[in-house]
Amino acid sequence: MGLILLLVSLLFGYGAIELHASHYFDSHLQSIPFPRSLISDDQPYRTAYHFQPVKNWINDPNGPMIYNGIYHLFYQYNPDGVVWAPPVWAHSTSTDLINWTPQPIAIQPEMDANINGSWSGSATILPGNIPAMLFTGLNPKYEQVQVLAYPKDINDPYLKEWFLAPNNPVMFPTPENQINASSFRDPTTAWRLRDGIWRVLVGSKTGTTGTSLLFKSKDFVNWVQIKEPLYSYKLSGMWECPDFFPVYINCKPIGVDTSTIGHHVKHVLKNSLDDTKHDIYTIGTYLHEKEAYVPDVGFMNESSLRYDYGKYYASKTFFDDVTTRRILLGWANESSSVADDMEKGWSGIHTIPRNVWLDCSGKQLIQWPVSEIEALREKPISVPHQVLKGGSIIELHGVTAAQADVEISFGIHDLKNIEKFKASWTDPQLLCSQKGTSVSGGLGPFGLLTLASKGLEEYTAVFFRVFKAHNNKFVVLMCSDQSSSSLNQTPDKTSYGTFVGVNPIREGLSLRILIDHSVVESFGGKGKNVITARVYPTMAIYDDAHLYVFNNGTGSVRITSLTAWSMKKARIA
Repeated sequence: MGLILLLVSLLFGYGAIELHASHYFDSHLQSIPFPRSLISDDQPYRTAYHFQPVKNWINDPNGPMIYNGIYHLFYQYNPDGVVWAPPVWAHSTSTDLINWTPQPIAIQPEMDANINGSWSGSATILPGNIPAMLFTGLNPKYEQVQVLAYPKDINDPYLKEWFLAPNNPVMFPTPENQINASSFRDPTTAWRLRDGIWRVLVGSKTGTTGTSLLFKSKDFVNWVQIKEPLYSYKLSGMWECPDFFPVYINCKPIGVDTSTIGHHVKHVLKNSLDDTKHDIYTIGTYLHEKEAYVPDVGFMNESSLRYDYGKYYASKTFFDDVTTRRILLGWANESSSVADDMEKGWSGIHTIPRNVWLDCSGKQLIQWPVSEIEALREKPISVPHQVLKGGSIIELHGVTAAQADVEISFGIHDLKNIEKFKASWTDPQLLCSQKGTSVSGGLGPFGLLTLASKGLEEYTAVFFRVFKAHNNKFVVLMCSDQSSSSLNQTPDKTSYGTFVGVNPIREGLSLRILIDHSVVESFGGKGKNVITARVYPTMAIYDDAHLYVFNNGTGSVRITSLTAWSMKKARIA
Protein backbone atom coordinates (compact mmCIF):
# COMPACT_ATOMS: atom_id res chain seq x y z
CA MET A 1 0.00 0.00 0.00
CA GLY A 2 1.39 3.46 -0.92
CA LEU A 3 2.14 5.85 1.92
CA ILE A 4 -0.56 8.31 0.91
CA LEU A 5 -3.13 5.50 0.89
CA LEU A 6 -1.87 4.39 4.27
CA LEU A 7 -2.24 7.97 5.45
CA VAL A 8 -5.84 8.07 4.29
CA SER A 9 -6.71 4.72 5.82
CA LEU A 10 -5.36 5.61 9.24
CA LEU A 11 -7.15 8.90 9.71
CA PHE A 12 -9.64 9.27 12.54
CA GLY A 13 -12.82 11.35 12.61
CA TYR A 14 -12.82 15.11 12.93
CA GLY A 15 -14.32 17.23 15.69
CA ALA A 16 -15.46 20.75 14.93
CA ILE A 17 -15.96 21.74 18.55
CA GLU A 18 -12.98 23.52 20.11
CA LEU A 19 -12.19 22.88 23.77
CA HIS A 20 -10.80 26.17 25.02
CA ALA A 21 -8.22 26.50 27.76
CA SER A 22 -9.39 28.65 30.61
CA HIS A 23 -7.57 31.79 31.71
CA TYR A 24 -9.73 33.19 34.50
CA PHE A 25 -10.37 30.53 37.11
CA ASP A 26 -12.23 30.14 40.39
CA SER A 27 -10.10 32.01 42.90
CA HIS A 28 -10.67 29.27 45.47
CA LEU A 29 -9.28 26.48 43.29
CA GLN A 30 -6.52 24.72 45.20
CA SER A 31 -3.21 23.78 43.64
CA ILE A 32 -2.52 20.11 43.02
CA PRO A 33 1.03 19.14 43.99
CA PHE A 34 2.82 16.37 42.15
CA PRO A 35 5.41 13.82 43.25
CA ARG A 36 8.96 14.94 42.46
CA SER A 37 9.67 11.45 41.14
CA LEU A 38 7.60 12.31 38.07
CA ILE A 39 10.07 15.03 37.02
CA SER A 40 12.53 12.88 35.14
CA ASP A 41 14.83 13.05 32.14
CA ASP A 42 12.30 11.05 30.13
CA GLN A 43 10.18 13.99 29.00
CA PRO A 44 9.10 13.46 25.38
CA TYR A 45 6.77 16.48 25.48
CA ARG A 46 9.11 18.93 27.14
CA THR A 47 10.21 21.57 24.64
CA ALA A 48 13.83 22.13 23.69
CA TYR A 49 13.76 25.78 22.61
CA HIS A 50 10.37 27.17 23.69
CA PHE A 51 10.26 28.93 27.03
CA GLN A 52 9.01 26.97 30.03
CA PRO A 53 10.20 26.62 33.62
CA VAL A 54 11.42 23.33 35.03
CA LYS A 55 8.09 22.44 36.62
CA ASN A 56 4.56 23.56 37.51
CA TRP A 57 1.90 25.73 35.90
CA ILE A 58 2.59 28.90 33.88
CA ASN A 59 0.31 31.15 31.87
CA ASP A 60 0.46 34.80 30.77
CA PRO A 61 3.72 36.56 29.88
CA ASN A 62 3.87 39.72 32.00
CA GLY A 63 5.88 42.92 31.89
CA PRO A 64 8.32 41.98 29.10
CA MET A 65 10.95 44.63 28.48
CA ILE A 66 14.55 45.26 27.58
CA TYR A 67 16.43 47.15 30.27
CA ASN A 68 20.10 48.11 29.95
CA GLY A 69 20.59 45.48 27.25
CA ILE A 70 18.95 42.60 29.11
CA TYR A 71 15.55 41.14 28.25
CA HIS A 72 13.21 40.52 31.17
CA LEU A 73 10.27 38.14 31.09
CA PHE A 74 7.85 37.92 33.99
CA TYR A 75 5.05 35.38 33.92
CA GLN A 76 2.09 34.02 35.83
CA TYR A 77 3.27 31.04 37.84
CA ASN A 78 2.05 28.54 40.42
CA PRO A 79 5.13 27.51 42.43
CA ASP A 80 3.25 24.67 44.13
CA GLY A 81 1.58 22.62 41.40
CA VAL A 82 0.59 21.90 37.81
CA VAL A 83 -2.85 23.57 37.77
CA TRP A 84 -3.82 27.21 38.12
CA ALA A 85 -3.75 28.73 41.61
CA PRO A 86 -3.54 32.37 42.78
CA PRO A 87 -0.38 33.32 40.89
CA VAL A 88 2.92 34.97 41.64
CA TRP A 89 5.18 36.67 39.12
CA ALA A 90 8.14 34.49 38.23
CA HIS A 91 11.04 36.12 36.41
CA SER A 92 13.68 35.11 33.86
CA THR A 93 16.29 37.11 31.96
CA SER A 94 18.01 36.75 28.61
CA THR A 95 20.42 38.49 26.27
CA ASP A 96 18.90 36.97 23.12
CA LEU A 97 15.22 36.09 23.79
CA ILE A 98 16.04 32.39 23.32
CA ASN A 99 18.29 31.34 26.21
CA TRP A 100 16.80 32.22 29.60
CA THR A 101 18.15 32.34 33.16
CA PRO A 102 15.68 32.10 36.07
CA GLN A 103 15.70 34.86 38.69
CA PRO A 104 14.00 34.95 42.11
CA ILE A 105 10.22 35.29 42.29
CA ALA A 106 9.60 38.97 41.57
CA ILE A 107 6.11 39.66 42.92
CA GLN A 108 4.13 37.66 45.48
CA PRO A 109 1.56 38.48 48.20
CA GLU A 110 2.97 41.46 50.07
CA MET A 111 0.07 43.73 51.08
CA ASP A 112 -3.72 43.82 50.96
CA ALA A 113 -3.68 44.99 47.35
CA ASN A 114 -2.34 41.62 46.10
CA ILE A 115 -2.90 39.33 49.09
CA ASN A 116 -4.97 36.90 47.00
CA GLY A 117 -2.84 36.86 43.87
CA SER A 118 -0.82 38.96 41.44
CA TRP A 119 -2.37 38.85 38.01
CA SER A 120 -1.25 40.18 34.64
CA GLY A 121 0.29 43.54 33.88
CA SER A 122 2.87 45.50 31.92
CA ALA A 123 6.18 47.33 32.19
CA THR A 124 6.77 51.02 31.50
CA ILE A 125 10.16 52.76 31.54
CA LEU A 126 9.80 56.07 33.40
CA PRO A 127 12.00 59.17 33.03
CA GLY A 128 15.40 58.54 34.59
CA ASN A 129 15.41 55.04 33.11
CA ILE A 130 13.31 53.65 35.98
CA PRO A 131 11.21 50.53 35.25
CA ALA A 132 7.72 50.40 36.74
CA MET A 133 5.13 47.65 36.73
CA LEU A 134 1.37 48.06 36.79
CA PHE A 135 -0.47 44.80 37.42
CA THR A 136 -3.74 43.49 38.79
CA GLY A 137 -3.93 42.37 42.38
CA LEU A 138 -6.72 40.63 44.25
CA ASN A 139 -7.46 42.28 47.59
CA PRO A 140 -9.00 40.66 50.74
CA LYS A 141 -12.49 41.12 49.25
CA TYR A 142 -11.34 39.42 46.02
CA GLU A 143 -11.77 42.72 44.20
CA GLN A 144 -9.50 43.37 41.23
CA VAL A 145 -7.32 46.44 41.78
CA GLN A 146 -4.29 47.86 39.99
CA VAL A 147 -0.95 47.74 41.79
CA LEU A 148 2.31 49.62 41.21
CA ALA A 149 5.73 47.99 41.72
CA TYR A 150 9.35 49.10 41.29
CA PRO A 151 12.73 47.33 41.36
CA LYS A 152 14.61 47.73 44.65
CA ASP A 153 17.90 48.43 42.89
CA ILE A 154 17.87 49.87 39.38
CA ASN A 155 21.62 49.31 39.20
CA ASP A 156 21.13 45.56 39.46
CA PRO A 157 21.28 44.45 35.79
CA TYR A 158 18.97 41.52 36.56
CA LEU A 159 16.43 43.49 38.64
CA LYS A 160 16.16 40.56 41.03
CA GLU A 161 14.14 42.26 43.76
CA TRP A 162 10.91 44.26 43.52
CA PHE A 163 8.72 46.11 45.99
CA LEU A 164 5.17 47.39 45.98
CA ALA A 165 4.58 51.14 46.28
CA PRO A 166 3.22 52.00 49.75
CA ASN A 167 0.07 53.75 48.52
CA ASN A 168 -1.31 50.80 46.57
CA PRO A 169 -3.70 50.15 44.98
CA VAL A 170 -3.37 53.01 42.52
CA MET A 171 -6.58 52.19 40.61
CA PHE A 172 -9.60 50.51 42.14
CA PRO A 173 -13.36 50.11 41.74
CA THR A 174 -15.65 52.44 43.67
CA PRO A 175 -19.42 53.04 43.67
CA GLU A 176 -18.72 56.30 41.87
CA ASN A 177 -16.74 54.90 38.94
CA GLN A 178 -19.14 51.95 38.54
CA ILE A 179 -16.34 49.54 37.68
CA ASN A 180 -17.16 45.86 37.97
CA ALA A 181 -14.80 44.67 40.72
CA SER A 182 -14.63 41.17 39.20
CA SER A 183 -13.89 42.44 35.67
CA PHE A 184 -11.14 45.01 35.98
CA ARG A 185 -7.70 43.75 35.08
CA ASP A 186 -4.46 43.57 33.08
CA PRO A 187 -3.19 47.14 32.59
CA THR A 188 -1.24 47.93 29.42
CA THR A 189 2.14 49.53 28.99
CA ALA A 190 1.56 53.23 29.59
CA TRP A 191 2.24 55.92 27.01
CA ARG A 192 2.93 59.64 27.45
CA LEU A 193 2.07 62.38 24.99
CA ARG A 194 3.36 65.92 24.55
CA ASP A 195 1.28 67.15 27.48
CA GLY A 196 3.47 65.07 29.81
CA ILE A 197 0.52 62.99 31.02
CA TRP A 198 0.63 59.20 31.17
CA ARG A 199 -2.20 57.08 29.80
CA VAL A 200 -2.95 53.41 30.45
CA LEU A 201 -5.74 51.00 29.52
CA VAL A 202 -7.34 48.41 31.79
CA GLY A 203 -9.57 45.64 30.43
CA SER A 204 -13.15 45.45 31.65
CA LYS A 205 -16.77 44.86 30.67
CA THR A 206 -20.20 46.32 31.29
CA GLY A 207 -22.75 43.56 30.99
CA THR A 208 -21.68 41.84 27.78
CA THR A 209 -19.93 44.90 26.35
CA GLY A 210 -16.15 44.61 26.33
CA THR A 211 -14.32 47.83 27.06
CA SER A 212 -10.86 49.39 27.42
CA LEU A 213 -11.01 51.76 30.39
CA LEU A 214 -8.67 54.74 30.12
CA PHE A 215 -6.78 56.25 33.05
CA LYS A 216 -4.47 59.29 33.18
CA SER A 217 -1.71 60.35 35.56
CA LYS A 218 0.86 63.14 35.83
CA ASP A 219 3.14 61.23 38.20
CA PHE A 220 2.38 57.53 37.48
CA VAL A 221 1.06 57.20 41.05
CA ASN A 222 -2.20 59.13 41.19
CA TRP A 223 -4.50 57.94 38.42
CA VAL A 224 -7.83 59.41 37.27
CA GLN A 225 -10.34 57.51 35.19
CA ILE A 226 -11.49 59.20 31.98
CA LYS A 227 -15.27 59.17 31.73
CA GLU A 228 -15.44 57.51 28.32
CA PRO A 229 -13.44 54.34 27.54
CA LEU A 230 -10.96 54.42 24.70
CA TYR A 231 -13.10 51.88 22.83
CA SER A 232 -15.93 49.44 23.54
CA TYR A 233 -17.84 46.83 21.59
CA LYS A 234 -21.15 45.17 22.41
CA LEU A 235 -21.57 41.43 22.92
CA SER A 236 -17.82 40.80 23.01
CA GLY A 237 -17.58 39.96 26.71
CA MET A 238 -14.67 40.62 29.05
CA TRP A 239 -11.52 42.08 27.46
CA GLU A 240 -8.45 40.60 29.12
CA CYS A 241 -4.79 41.47 28.56
CA PRO A 242 -5.38 44.56 26.38
CA ASP A 243 -2.50 45.93 24.35
CA PHE A 244 -2.32 49.27 22.54
CA PHE A 245 0.63 50.31 20.40
CA PRO A 246 1.59 52.19 17.21
CA VAL A 247 2.93 50.62 14.02
CA TYR A 248 4.65 52.31 11.10
CA ILE A 249 2.77 52.59 7.81
CA ASN A 250 4.38 52.44 4.36
CA CYS A 251 5.85 48.93 4.67
CA LYS A 252 8.37 49.61 7.43
CA PRO A 253 9.14 46.24 9.07
CA ILE A 254 10.38 47.86 12.28
CA GLY A 255 8.84 48.75 15.60
CA VAL A 256 8.12 52.10 17.17
CA ASP A 257 8.01 53.41 20.75
CA THR A 258 4.65 53.06 22.48
CA SER A 259 4.28 56.83 22.96
CA THR A 260 4.69 57.66 19.26
CA ILE A 261 1.80 59.42 17.53
CA GLY A 262 1.42 61.08 14.14
CA HIS A 263 0.32 60.54 10.55
CA HIS A 264 3.20 58.12 9.95
CA VAL A 265 1.69 55.49 12.26
CA LYS A 266 -1.52 53.55 12.76
CA HIS A 267 -2.51 52.04 16.10
CA VAL A 268 -3.27 48.46 17.07
CA LEU A 269 -5.80 47.65 19.79
CA LYS A 270 -5.57 44.02 20.85
CA ASN A 271 -7.71 42.19 23.40
CA SER A 272 -7.89 38.65 24.72
CA LEU A 273 -11.55 37.62 24.61
CA ASP A 274 -12.37 35.85 27.86
CA ASP A 275 -15.48 34.21 26.35
CA THR A 276 -13.64 32.42 23.55
CA LYS A 277 -9.99 32.49 24.68
CA HIS A 278 -8.84 34.11 21.43
CA ASP A 279 -6.45 37.04 20.96
CA ILE A 280 -8.01 39.44 18.49
CA TYR A 281 -6.90 42.83 17.19
CA THR A 282 -7.95 45.76 15.06
CA ILE A 283 -5.90 48.38 13.23
CA GLY A 284 -7.11 51.96 13.36
CA THR A 285 -6.57 55.60 14.28
CA TYR A 286 -5.85 56.99 17.74
CA LEU A 287 -7.60 60.35 18.10
CA HIS A 288 -5.52 61.53 21.02
CA GLU A 289 -7.26 64.93 21.25
CA LYS A 290 -10.55 63.11 21.88
CA GLU A 291 -8.97 60.17 23.73
CA ALA A 292 -10.72 57.78 21.36
CA TYR A 293 -9.77 54.95 19.05
CA VAL A 294 -11.46 54.40 15.68
CA PRO A 295 -10.77 51.01 14.05
CA ASP A 296 -10.52 50.84 10.27
CA VAL A 297 -12.89 47.89 10.42
CA GLY A 298 -15.48 48.76 13.03
CA PHE A 299 -15.79 45.74 15.30
CA MET A 300 -13.93 43.90 18.03
CA ASN A 301 -15.18 40.34 18.31
CA GLU A 302 -14.68 36.86 16.88
CA SER A 303 -14.83 38.31 13.36
CA SER A 304 -11.73 40.41 14.05
CA LEU A 305 -8.22 39.47 13.03
CA ARG A 306 -6.36 37.08 15.31
CA TYR A 307 -2.69 36.89 16.20
CA ASP A 308 -2.87 33.13 16.12
CA TYR A 309 -5.63 30.76 15.02
CA GLY A 310 -4.55 27.91 17.29
CA LYS A 311 -3.58 27.42 20.92
CA TYR A 312 -2.58 30.96 21.85
CA TYR A 313 -3.73 33.51 24.45
CA ALA A 314 -2.89 36.38 26.81
CA SER A 315 -0.22 37.85 24.54
CA LYS A 316 1.72 41.01 25.16
CA THR A 317 4.10 43.15 23.12
CA PHE A 318 6.98 45.43 24.06
CA PHE A 319 9.19 47.82 22.12
CA ASP A 320 12.83 46.80 21.87
CA ASP A 321 14.58 50.16 21.52
CA VAL A 322 17.96 48.53 20.90
CA THR A 323 16.91 46.65 17.75
CA THR A 324 13.86 48.85 16.96
CA ARG A 325 11.48 45.91 16.99
CA ARG A 326 7.99 45.40 18.39
CA ILE A 327 8.17 41.94 19.96
CA LEU A 328 5.16 39.76 20.73
CA LEU A 329 5.04 37.02 23.37
CA GLY A 330 2.15 34.65 24.04
CA TRP A 331 1.02 31.69 26.13
CA ALA A 332 0.31 28.29 24.56
CA ASN A 333 -1.72 26.25 27.03
CA GLU A 334 -1.69 22.47 27.10
CA SER A 335 -4.21 20.42 25.14
CA SER A 336 -3.60 17.47 27.45
CA SER A 337 -5.71 16.37 30.41
CA VAL A 338 -4.96 17.39 34.00
CA ALA A 339 -3.94 13.78 34.70
CA ASP A 340 -1.46 13.91 31.82
CA ASP A 341 -0.14 17.25 33.10
CA MET A 342 0.30 15.72 36.53
CA GLU A 343 2.41 12.98 35.01
CA LYS A 344 4.51 15.52 33.09
CA GLY A 345 4.95 17.69 36.18
CA TRP A 346 4.36 20.91 34.27
CA SER A 347 1.73 22.78 32.24
CA GLY A 348 2.02 25.63 29.77
CA ILE A 349 4.73 27.08 27.53
CA HIS A 350 5.35 30.36 25.76
CA THR A 351 5.59 30.63 22.00
CA ILE A 352 8.75 31.80 20.26
CA PRO A 353 8.97 35.62 20.49
CA ARG A 354 7.72 37.20 17.26
CA ASN A 355 8.65 40.38 15.49
CA VAL A 356 5.44 42.19 14.46
CA TRP A 357 4.85 45.01 12.00
CA LEU A 358 2.14 46.33 9.69
CA ASP A 359 1.71 44.62 6.34
CA CYS A 360 2.13 46.75 3.22
CA SER A 361 -1.62 46.56 2.67
CA GLY A 362 -2.19 48.29 6.01
CA LYS A 363 -4.93 45.78 6.74
CA GLN A 364 -3.15 43.27 9.00
CA LEU A 365 -0.01 42.58 10.99
CA ILE A 366 2.89 40.40 9.91
CA GLN A 367 4.44 38.08 12.50
CA TRP A 368 7.78 36.33 12.20
CA PRO A 369 9.99 34.47 14.68
CA VAL A 370 12.75 36.70 16.03
CA SER A 371 15.96 36.22 14.08
CA GLU A 372 17.84 35.05 17.19
CA ILE A 373 16.11 31.66 16.92
CA GLU A 374 18.17 30.98 13.78
CA ALA A 375 21.31 30.62 15.95
CA LEU A 376 19.92 27.22 17.01
CA ARG A 377 19.78 25.94 13.45
CA GLU A 378 22.22 23.21 12.40
CA LYS A 379 22.70 20.49 9.79
CA PRO A 380 20.49 21.97 7.05
CA ILE A 381 18.98 19.80 4.37
CA SER A 382 17.49 21.05 1.12
CA VAL A 383 15.17 19.58 -1.48
CA PRO A 384 15.62 20.63 -5.12
CA HIS A 385 12.83 22.25 -7.10
CA GLN A 386 10.42 19.56 -8.19
CA VAL A 387 6.81 18.84 -9.02
CA LEU A 388 4.85 17.15 -6.26
CA LYS A 389 2.19 15.16 -8.06
CA GLY A 390 -1.20 14.43 -6.58
CA GLY A 391 -1.05 11.46 -4.21
CA SER A 392 2.65 11.93 -3.45
CA ILE A 393 4.47 11.81 -0.13
CA ILE A 394 8.21 12.35 0.46
CA GLU A 395 10.12 11.82 3.69
CA LEU A 396 12.69 14.44 4.62
CA HIS A 397 15.73 12.51 5.82
CA GLY A 398 18.65 13.91 7.77
CA VAL A 399 16.71 16.30 10.02
CA THR A 400 15.82 15.81 13.69
CA ALA A 401 12.10 15.72 13.08
CA ALA A 402 11.05 16.23 16.71
CA GLN A 403 13.11 19.42 16.99
CA ALA A 404 13.23 21.28 13.68
CA ASP A 405 12.73 24.51 11.76
CA VAL A 406 11.32 24.07 8.25
CA GLU A 407 10.78 26.60 5.45
CA ILE A 408 8.96 25.48 2.32
CA SER A 409 7.39 27.30 -0.62
CA PHE A 410 4.96 25.98 -3.21
CA GLY A 411 4.20 27.18 -6.71
CA ILE A 412 0.74 26.63 -8.22
CA HIS A 413 0.37 25.81 -11.91
CA ASP A 414 -2.22 23.02 -12.24
CA LEU A 415 -5.68 24.63 -12.11
CA LYS A 416 -7.75 22.23 -14.16
CA ASN A 417 -9.35 20.49 -11.16
CA ILE A 418 -9.55 23.41 -8.75
CA GLU A 419 -12.57 23.25 -6.44
CA LYS A 420 -15.21 25.96 -6.36
CA PHE A 421 -15.50 27.87 -3.10
CA LYS A 422 -18.97 28.03 -1.57
CA ALA A 423 -20.18 31.29 -0.06
CA SER A 424 -21.43 29.39 2.98
CA TRP A 425 -17.87 28.39 3.93
CA THR A 426 -17.33 31.30 6.31
CA ASP A 427 -15.72 29.40 9.20
CA PRO A 428 -12.19 28.26 8.27
CA GLN A 429 -11.77 26.11 11.37
CA LEU A 430 -14.96 24.20 10.60
CA LEU A 431 -13.90 23.89 6.97
CA CYS A 432 -10.55 22.42 8.02
CA SER A 433 -12.33 19.82 10.15
CA GLN A 434 -14.61 18.90 7.23
CA LYS A 435 -11.88 18.92 4.58
CA GLY A 436 -9.01 17.43 6.54
CA THR A 437 -5.85 15.68 5.48
CA SER A 438 -7.63 12.62 4.07
CA VAL A 439 -10.17 14.55 1.95
CA SER A 440 -8.67 14.88 -1.50
CA GLY A 441 -9.38 18.06 -3.45
CA GLY A 442 -8.34 19.61 -6.73
CA LEU A 443 -5.56 21.74 -5.24
CA GLY A 444 -4.76 20.30 -1.83
CA PRO A 445 -4.41 19.34 0.79
CA PHE A 446 -0.64 19.77 0.39
CA GLY A 447 1.95 20.65 3.01
CA LEU A 448 3.86 18.90 5.78
CA LEU A 449 3.20 15.96 8.07
CA THR A 450 5.03 16.85 11.29
CA LEU A 451 5.70 14.70 14.36
CA ALA A 452 4.74 11.67 12.28
CA SER A 453 5.33 8.03 13.15
CA LYS A 454 6.99 5.83 10.52
CA GLY A 455 3.74 4.06 9.67
CA LEU A 456 1.71 7.29 9.88
CA GLU A 457 -0.35 6.08 12.80
CA GLU A 458 0.33 9.53 14.26
CA TYR A 459 1.06 12.90 12.65
CA THR A 460 0.13 16.56 12.81
CA ALA A 461 -0.61 17.85 9.31
CA VAL A 462 -0.13 21.50 8.30
CA PHE A 463 -1.41 22.19 4.83
CA PHE A 464 -3.04 24.45 2.26
CA ARG A 465 -6.13 23.99 0.08
CA VAL A 466 -6.80 26.40 -2.79
CA PHE A 467 -10.30 27.21 -4.08
CA LYS A 468 -11.72 29.39 -6.83
CA ALA A 469 -14.43 31.84 -5.76
CA HIS A 470 -17.31 33.05 -7.94
CA ASN A 471 -15.48 36.33 -8.67
CA ASN A 472 -12.56 34.35 -10.17
CA LYS A 473 -10.43 35.17 -7.15
CA PHE A 474 -8.60 32.49 -5.19
CA VAL A 475 -9.32 31.48 -1.62
CA VAL A 476 -6.45 29.92 0.32
CA LEU A 477 -7.28 27.78 3.35
CA MET A 478 -4.51 26.99 5.83
CA CYS A 479 -5.10 24.14 8.28
CA SER A 480 -3.35 22.57 11.24
CA ASP A 481 -4.94 19.13 11.61
CA GLN A 482 -4.44 17.50 15.01
CA SER A 483 -7.04 14.78 14.56
CA SER A 484 -4.38 12.05 14.22
CA SER A 485 -1.71 13.69 16.33
CA SER A 486 -1.67 11.00 19.04
CA LEU A 487 -2.92 7.51 19.80
CA ASN A 488 -3.61 8.84 23.31
CA GLN A 489 -7.33 9.62 23.34
CA THR A 490 -7.32 12.13 26.22
CA PRO A 491 -5.81 15.28 24.58
CA ASP A 492 -7.96 17.79 22.73
CA LYS A 493 -7.30 17.23 19.01
CA THR A 494 -9.11 20.19 17.52
CA SER A 495 -8.24 21.08 13.93
CA TYR A 496 -7.49 24.76 13.42
CA GLY A 497 -7.88 26.86 10.29
CA THR A 498 -7.61 30.30 8.76
CA PHE A 499 -7.96 31.96 5.37
CA VAL A 500 -4.68 33.43 4.08
CA GLY A 501 -4.92 36.63 2.05
CA VAL A 502 -2.46 35.84 -0.75
CA ASN A 503 -2.68 35.29 -4.48
CA PRO A 504 -1.28 31.76 -4.77
CA ILE A 505 -0.56 32.06 -8.50
CA ARG A 506 1.33 35.33 -8.34
CA GLU A 507 2.92 35.00 -4.89
CA GLY A 508 3.09 31.25 -4.31
CA LEU A 509 2.40 29.73 -0.90
CA SER A 510 4.93 29.58 1.91
CA LEU A 511 5.08 27.79 5.24
CA ARG A 512 7.54 28.10 8.07
CA ILE A 513 7.06 25.56 10.84
CA LEU A 514 8.80 25.40 14.21
CA ILE A 515 8.53 21.86 15.57
CA ASP A 516 9.47 21.29 19.21
CA HIS A 517 8.30 17.93 20.65
CA SER A 518 4.81 19.02 21.79
CA VAL A 519 4.33 22.26 19.89
CA VAL A 520 3.99 23.01 16.18
CA GLU A 521 4.07 26.73 15.32
CA SER A 522 3.11 27.36 11.69
CA PHE A 523 3.56 30.66 9.83
CA GLY A 524 1.70 30.88 6.52
CA GLY A 525 1.96 33.44 3.74
CA LYS A 526 5.29 34.85 4.99
CA GLY A 527 3.81 35.55 8.41
CA LYS A 528 0.33 36.76 7.48
CA ASN A 529 -1.34 33.94 9.42
CA VAL A 530 -0.11 31.81 12.31
CA ILE A 531 -1.43 28.60 13.89
CA THR A 532 0.03 27.09 17.05
CA ALA A 533 -0.82 23.50 17.98
CA ARG A 534 -0.04 21.50 21.13
CA VAL A 535 0.24 17.76 20.43
CA TYR A 536 1.42 14.68 22.35
CA PRO A 537 2.32 11.73 20.10
CA THR A 538 2.98 8.38 21.74
CA MET A 539 4.99 6.86 18.88
CA ALA A 540 6.45 9.89 17.05
CA ILE A 541 8.80 10.96 19.84
CA TYR A 542 12.53 11.59 19.95
CA ASP A 543 14.29 9.72 17.09
CA ASP A 544 11.05 7.95 16.14
CA ALA A 545 9.54 11.19 14.85
CA HIS A 546 9.49 11.68 11.06
CA LEU A 547 8.79 14.57 8.72
CA TYR A 548 7.06 14.33 5.33
CA VAL A 549 5.99 16.58 2.47
CA PHE A 550 2.70 15.44 0.99
CA ASN A 551 0.10 16.26 -1.64
CA ASN A 552 -3.26 14.57 -1.32
CA GLY A 553 -4.93 16.61 -4.06
CA THR A 554 -5.50 15.53 -7.62
CA GLY A 555 -3.62 18.52 -9.06
CA SER A 556 0.15 18.88 -8.93
CA VAL A 557 2.02 21.59 -7.06
CA ARG A 558 5.65 22.60 -7.36
CA ILE A 559 8.10 22.71 -4.47
CA THR A 560 9.99 25.92 -5.27
CA SER A 561 12.16 25.86 -2.15
CA LEU A 562 12.56 23.65 0.90
CA THR A 563 15.15 23.87 3.65
CA ALA A 564 14.93 22.14 7.02
CA TRP A 565 17.25 22.51 9.99
CA SER A 566 17.68 20.40 13.09
CA MET A 567 17.47 22.68 16.13
CA LYS A 568 19.89 22.75 19.02
CA LYS A 569 18.54 22.91 22.55
CA ALA A 570 18.26 26.37 24.09
CA ARG A 571 19.57 27.04 27.59
CA ILE A 572 16.41 27.41 29.65
CA ALA A 573 16.59 26.48 33.32
